[in-house]
Amino acid sequence: MFPTRQFAAPTALSLIAGAFFFLIFSGVDARAEQPIGRCDDAAELAVLASPLAPWKGAPLRVVFAAEKPIEGELSLIAPDGKVAAKSAERQGGPPYFWFAEVAKPAAGTWRATLANTSATGCATITRDIAVSGAKPPQPRATSGSVWPVRNTWNRENENLFSAWIEKLFDAPLDAAPSWKALHEVLRDKSRNVLYNHLGLGEDSMNLIIRPDCADLPYFLRAYFAFKMGLPFGYAKCTRGGGGQPPKCPAWWNIEKEEPHPVAPEEQLVASGSGAVFGMFGQPVAPPPVAAPPPRRAPQRPPGLVPGFGFYMRTTIADGVHSGSGRTALTDDSTDYYPVPLSQDTLRPGTVYADPYGHLLVIARRVPQTGEGAGVFLAVDGQPDGTVARKRFWRGNFLFAQDPALGGPGFKHFRPIVRDKSGSLRRLTNAEIEKNPDYGHFSLEQSRLGVEDFYDRMDDVMSPSPLDPLRAMKEAITSLEEQVNARVTSVENGRKFQSSGRGEAAMPDGASIFETTGAWEDFATPARDLRLLIAMDVVRGFPERVARRPDRYAMPKDKSIAIVKAELEGVLASELAARKFSYTRSDGSPWTLTLKDVIDRAAELEMAYNVNDCVELRWGAPENSAESSTCRRRAPTAQRGKMTEYRNWFQERRRPPRG
Repeated sequence: MFPTRQFAAPTALSLIAGAFFFLIFSGVDARAEQPIGRCDDAAELAVLASPLAPWKGAPLRVVFAAEKPIEGELSLIAPDGKVAAKSAERQGGPPYFWFAEVAKPAAGTWRATLANTSATGCATITRDIAVSGAKPPQPRATSGSVWPVRNTWNRENENLFSAWIEKLFDAPLDAAPSWKALHEVLRDKSRNVLYNHLGLGEDSMNLIIRPDCADLPYFLRAYFAFKMGLPFGYAKCTRGGGGQPPKCPAWWNIEKEEPHPVAPEEQLVASGSGAVFGMFGQPVAPPPVAAPPPRRAPQRPPGLVPGFGFYMRTTIADGVHSGSGRTALTDDSTDYYPVPLSQDTLRPGTVYADPYGHLLVIARRVPQTGEGAGVFLAVDGQPDGTVARKRFWRGNFLFAQDPALGGPGFKHFRPIVRDKSGSLRRLTNAEIEKNPDYGHFSLEQSRLGVEDFYDRMDDVMSPSPLDPLRAMKEAITSLEEQVNARVTSVENGRKFQSSGRGEAAMPDGASIFETTGAWEDFATPARDLRLLIAMDVVRGFPERVARRPDRYAMPKDKSIAIVKAELEGVLASELAARKFSYTRSDGSPWTLTLKDVIDRAAELEMAYNVNDCVELRWGAPENSAESSTCRRRAPTAQRGKMTEYRNWFQERRRPPRG
């Protein structure tokens, strides 16, 4: 839980760096001149007005974010005193936030008000926003930094970061949104509160932003930092091995960029040992061999937006990997630090690092209600660039305790501050624990076994006992989402096969889970391992209820054995009723049920190879009508490897790195 604290007196709406930065978020926000009562400090309020320099030619977007769950209605009042937009919808929790937008704001002083509707006696919270009648000067790149730093990381900006993440990936609970690339989400004006925030048309320039799972947390953090003028950096880490977790010996940031490696130039053929002998046995130097032109390291292009795009797709993408999230929980030289398992700390923007290298970012918490269990929703990136939202559950969020794998679990980005010398640095774990803006470093997760971790997360998501039947159906729904996500991955592999690009090379050993190229993009060993675990969870759900009946609202007139038997009956019928289709090798659809998938668990232990036909990848029986369209098999040598590695899938574990 975040500690309470007193806030320093806020500054007025100000002009920064050549009169083109208007700042109105909390910490450097514009306060009304009149007293505003206790709500402002009690709610620990942060305010964001976008664009950075509001003017009449751009939509005006306003976010109020609060640490406490106050009730209120947000209104945007035009210079003529009329209410132009309002919203009583409070989202999130925590932080809690309101959003309102005016498509064509008039020039003049606007007033954003959050009218308290609860019976706390607090006054209306007000912010004045100056909207210019002319387009303001555009921000420009500065020397010595990828982007200008004009703000600091603190509670208010962390809350705005969480609110931005939640709105960016918002969708109904029963939806399973997916995007082909992150830039599709960022270019959506209805989702991205920071769309063209800098007034440069930066989100209209068609920047390609396509992260994988390790990149996604960094890309989101860097994008927000770029728009808000916050510091950003990343650690250069090993992947671990030899029984040791990853280590991060170097740290680079936007003011101290990592140098890009330069390919070594070919050497001239030297005389001496490389000489040839003439007719009299004397060494004669051969004619020099011209060296190829030297390869220059890629350079960040000039300009604020082109430079940012390069930094994202080249510098960050080449600098981070899945090992960056698996560092030991006690390690200070990392980008992430562990937090307690609570509703207060598991906020949008929190990163989940599983022990085998996959990373996800929490996008929303759905509170428990009388009708349904509490849910955490997260987004992740895939090797093919897709970004999708999914539920927290055992099939998506793997957990294990093994020092060789590193420190898994939920983590926050380590705050970056400026030290007395003016250089950027990261706070240590001890400093985070004592910092009034944070104060939530915790080793709780290091003390939990696998079952304890999932039990603890059940308690966090749903503090009240769950209806066992409803909880089981939600688990089945999670499995269904996972299967549908695999449909897309296998279909991408089918399209790769049809593209004529040839056979994908299969790595050796544990590298089948972490590699590059076509295998990483289209094979599914990691996804299939998670799917097998998810199938075990659903299949064993009645037994889980019987093991922990205190966690569920058990019927008073039924024994545990009767409840278990009833759940088993419903489970069988639900699995048989839920259907999906995939595209076979000849382009025809084929329909399966979730029951088919679970019945084919053994076949799915050998179904991840992109060089196999899609029918085999869905476990189609030999000589069946379903498999009759299969025209492709993985090479014999690759099938031999898969047989050798099959025990990893049978035992539902990934091997440690060598």
